[in-house]
Amino acid sequence: MKSEVVQSAVSSDNLEIPLIDFSAFTSGNKETRLATAKAILSGFQTAGFIYLSNHGLPKHSVKETFSKSAEFFTREQSQKDALAWTTPESNRGYVKQGREKTTDLVDVADIEAKRAEEGADLKESFEIGREGVKGHPNQWPDRFDDEAGKAFRAHMITFHEECKVLHMRVMSSIAVALGIDENYFDSFCDVGDNTLRLLHYPSVPSKVFEQNKNTVRAGSITLLFQDMAGGLQVLSPNGNYIDATPIANTIVVNAADLLARWSNDTIKSTKHRVVQPPTRAEVHPPRYSVAYFCNPNFDATIDAIPGTYDDGEKKKKYASINTGEYLAQRLAATY
Repeated sequence: MKSEVVQSAVSSDNLEIPLIDFSAFTSGNKETRLATAKAILSGFQTAGFIYLSNHGLPKHSVKETFSKSAEFFTREQSQKDALAWTTPESNRGYVKQGREKTTDLVDVADIEAKRAEEGADLKESFEIGREGVKGHPNQWPDRFDDEAGKAFRAHMITFHEECKVLHMRVMSSIAVALGIDENYFDSFCDVGDNTLRLLHYPSVPSKVFEQNKNTVRAGSITLLFQDMAGGLQVLSPNGNYIDATPIANTIVVNAADLLARWSNDTIKSTKHRVVQPPTRAEVHPPRYSVAYFCNPNFDATIDAIPGTYDDGEKKKKYASINTGEYLAQRLAATY
């Protein structure tokens, strides 16, 4: 493959994260598409992360998403609180600072103990699901003002759909690389039960990080649009967190734990975090990011992908599971 299609985004401490020109898959010939797909799968298998350039999302749309996100978080706290996140099943609305604490735990007592640990989460966020889900409406700010609220709603609905298209294309590339039907994942992901998350890390004094060693800006994402402030780190094979430095006009894509399970652990879900940005300033400026969590349809039953197991040594590691139930369980542990 031409060197400009696959380059190195991160190379440190045995962690190799590729930067891949996604247009080589969406617009290339059969040979180029296959080679690009294999590079994408390889990145997920070895690092759990890839960077995508020429991903197909309009630059102006991404820029507008950041702009409207920043505007939203300047709203009065009372307005944001009125749009509060309610239940794991809904997973829509505003999440105030300190509520989220990412964990792999499932036992209720262990989760509560985790919540009590020193080191609050420093971010606030706003969660947006697909429109039209009975009993789980999105929490839109157009109830407070007509022009700005309606513009926010219209743009975020459009951006949610644009990201869904990219999600489907990335899943198609995985299918091609695995040697199964290119459209294998379509029936599992076509509904768009995905979550668009807007994140805001307010400015904080450096001493906040110094006094709270357990404080991290934690997250678990599929598609991440970073600003240029930095702070995302990925766990290396050697057990160290390595900076995933922002690269302009790219998307960082990570394989989440459900995809790892779906692939019978042939794809890797790598731990990551967002920490103090690399600066010596006394006050860390505000930071924004946008995450799009790509899920199988909530009514789908996930079982090992064909080709990731056999009747020999590659046995199925996991029982089949319903996507909606699994994600609700993980969200209940997080909030």
